[in-house]
Amino acid sequence: MGAQKSIHAGRAKIDVNVDFTHKLCTSLMFPAFSLCIKHPNLFGGSEKLDVSWDKGLYDSNVLVAFRRPRPEWRPQQCFFIQHSLSPEIGVHGTPYDNFSRSGSGGVNLSKLAVGLDLSEPASSKWSSTTSVKFEHVRPTNDEGRLITRDVDGFPVTCSGNTHDSMVVLKQESRFAKANDQGLSHFSMQIEQGIPVVSKWLIFNRFKFVASKGVRLGPAFLLASLTGGSIVGDMAPYQAFAIGGLGSVRGYGEGAVGSGRSCLVANTELALPLNKMTEGTIFLDCGTDLGSSRLVPGHPSLRHGKPGFGYGFGYGLRFKSPLGHLQVDYAINAFNQKTLYFGVTNLASSS
Repeated sequence: MGAQKSIHAGRAKIDVNVDFTHKLCTSLMFPAFSLCIKHPNLFGGSEKLDVSWDKGLYDSNVLVAFRRPRPEWRPQQCFFIQHSLSPEIGVHGTPYDNFSRSGSGGVNLSKLAVGLDLSEPASSKWSSTTSVKFEHVRPTNDEGRLITRDVDGFPVTCSGNTHDSMVVLKQESRFAKANDQGLSHFSMQIEQGIPVVSKWLIFNRFKFVASKGVRLGPAFLLASLTGGSIVGDMAPYQAFAIGGLGSVRGYGEGAVGSGRSCLVANTELALPLNKMTEGTIFLDCGTDLGSSRLVPGHPSLRHGKPGFGYGFGYGLRFKSPLGHLQVDYAINAFNQKTLYFGVTNLASSS
């Protein structure tokens, strides 16, 4: 099915992972090929260089990150360059099978980002990160040619040209607390588009995630609420996509809707079946708060997405030294049934 190999060149380390079962890779949502190069002491002063490349069937991501050592009481710096190419299904995808699946809408996004991350020293249960980056976004069709409009003739960029450019200042704060009785988690992201050049996007976007977990005897109840909104300049691909694994199960990616605002609630009850397996029941619901009509080109309305949806079902969680396997069986509001597979926390060889 595949092969994995670690190569040491001096102090640098190269991890190569190749999986030849493309169909399985797609269903389990992990890359068919990944390459990682790490150097822990690039210039002799403990500078760290990380280069990673993930290549899937229809997407790719290249990330180069450089970290300089600093005192623990000062913000840690990370310079990065990233390029990604992926289908834009959440907003431009076409739903089918009673909204349980989403197909390609013929729009792909090529993104180039260059920036700096500053991670503040963690204080008790709080941590924060500030970043600034330049981002260049180019929509393409399935043949790789640059486009300005989707298959229905509506613009796919904010500028109306073949690309959008922006400088984004981002602040993220996180709170995490966990003990034997439960956990609490809260994160807030605020992004501000800075008008360095008049044609670049100016916007304010925020997103929050709040989670609370409580142990009920042998069972564990986890509830979470996710929301966000964006004001100012906006391209369709910046809309909040609702639906899919990690959002509202029972729907395809973005099949519930896509809007300037969103609100998603998830509740899951897990009960251990043995040392390696848990059984779960869950209920998800999400809404675009009626904001789909405010997205340029109205892609959600044109595709007939409902704007509100719920899904419920049950699943299994398998734990192993290699990673965690998640299987969910979900039913949406249209009584359409969907089976999801997910793999997380894959271990890497050293």
